[in-house]
Amino acid sequence: MASFLQLTFNPMGYSVLRSPSMPPAPSRSLSLSFPSPNAVEINAGTSAPFDATTEFDFKGYLLSKAESVNRALDLAIPLVHPKRIHEAMRYSLLGGGKRIRPALCIAACEIVGGDESQAIPPACAVEMIHTMSLIHDDLPCMDNDDLRRGQPSCHRAYGEPVAVLAGDALLALAFRHLVDLGNYPSSNPIPPAIFVRATAELARCIGAEGLVAGQLLDIESTGLENPVDIDRLEFIHLHKTAALLEASVVIGAMVGGGSDLDIERLRRYARCIGLLFQVVDDILDVTKSSEELGKTAAKDLASNKTTYPKLLGLDKSREFAEELLQDAKSQIEGFDPLKSAPLLHLANYIAYRQK
Repeated sequence: MASFLQLTFNPMGYSVLRSPSMPPAPSRSLSLSFPSPNAVEINAGTSAPFDATTEFDFKGYLLSKAESVNRALDLAIPLVHPKRIHEAMRYSLLGGGKRIRPALCIAACEIVGGDESQAIPPACAVEMIHTMSLIHDDLPCMDNDDLRRGQPSCHRAYGEPVAVLAGDALLALAFRHLVDLGNYPSSNPIPPAIFVRATAELARCIGAEGLVAGQLLDIESTGLENPVDIDRLEFIHLHKTAALLEASVVIGAMVGGGSDLDIERLRRYARCIGLLFQVVDDILDVTKSSEELGKTAAKDLASNKTTYPKLLGLDKSREFAEELLQDAKSQIEGFDPLKSAPLLHLANYIAYRQK
């Protein structure tokens, strides 16, 4: 018999996983069940067939969007005085990365009828903030990691003071880049009210109600003698990991002119893939090497962090990931199949990635 958890979506806040013994939440919900042992398991180390109804060159799409974003990021941070801080910013921002968040932002814009040119500025903004979070997360006072994206972490390359300042500068630049009208096509202007909504959304998702909240609880939960419970683990990762993925999708839909209904459906999609991203990350951490991941493997195990494999076991974690993947896909079923193909394939990519 399958055991059940329920992922509740509260319009006023973040999702939490609830067990049947907990009181029902006053919000819409999706049931997430762990499949039986005979169910097909998700394997983060192998590829899987995509189930798009139309042919779609996902690799070409991802490379194309990454190239567009990389060009814009390169232009956004010229090497000006003081040169060292700009070098550190560029080192971390342009030193690789899958550009998943920018791709999600662009795909969400396109699915509601917008185009790439409208989404590039917010896509760059979320990537700047993501890079800031990585720089700060690697610091000795946080996760103390020496390796990021296959190269020395920013504080290892430039020293701790410069790394802190580089992260701060990227955070400030992200908001400036998001609202700079010069970054958008003049032929298809975005209403000022959308900029206000997008800025508020981004600030909420990365502040004390979002990424920062998750990071704090993650720090407080590290090294405990007993693992944290499932509710606390979900809170941590829906905030620390899923929040910025949510911002990427929601802001993309906003600048693309999506309706409130479209935006909320895409928000639910983003929360599912955000949690999926973390579950897969935890699986990879215990099944891949540092060389394969481009970052230190088994770091969570060494620091006695609670992870999905530690709490649920590896098999149940894979099954849970599969449930999240299917729930994410269900949120975009009503959109145009051609326009929804990128988000469908991005969900699969997150589920089946190998690093």
